[in-house]
Amino acid sequence: MMFDDLRDLYQEVILDHGRKPRNFRRLEDADRTARGDNPMCGDRMELQLRLAPDGGIADAAFQGRGCAISMASASLMTETVKGKSEAQARALGARFRELAMTGACPACGADLAEEMERLTPLSGVHEFPSRVKCATLAWHTLNAALDGAKEASSE
Repeated sequence: MMFDDLRDLYQEVILDHGRKPRNFRRLEDADRTARGDNPMCGDRMELQLRLAPDGGIADAAFQGRGCAISMASASLMTETVKGKSEAQARALGARFRELAMTGACPACGADLAEEMERLTPLSGVHEFPSRVKCATLAWHTLNAALDGAKEASSE
């Protein structure tokens, strides 16, 4: 019973972020921008980052269109990476991809546990392999932006 309640809660979080994504706007003073594309289902997004003087992520925003999972993932990702260093953002991305592919992240450790807990509502996508690419598109796009690349693909 508790598992069903938790699944319902996770579904509500995904639907809420999918319908009303946070940070869904153009970031006019962006330092880095990348476009992400999931050719399998047509999800497309543009991610903009503004970096702090220390190289950390001061602000993150995105625009685009896609399914509820890709929009929710981008929304949660932009909320979670703000204030993080580039290394922390990359570590979160690697851990999130593991979570999305397996439903768990045994190697996640305590250092980013709070952030990973915020991303846990998307852990159920591992049950639907075709949706993993929807959930990870924003994270691939984040890495492209951090790398200074202009394009990212979920392929």
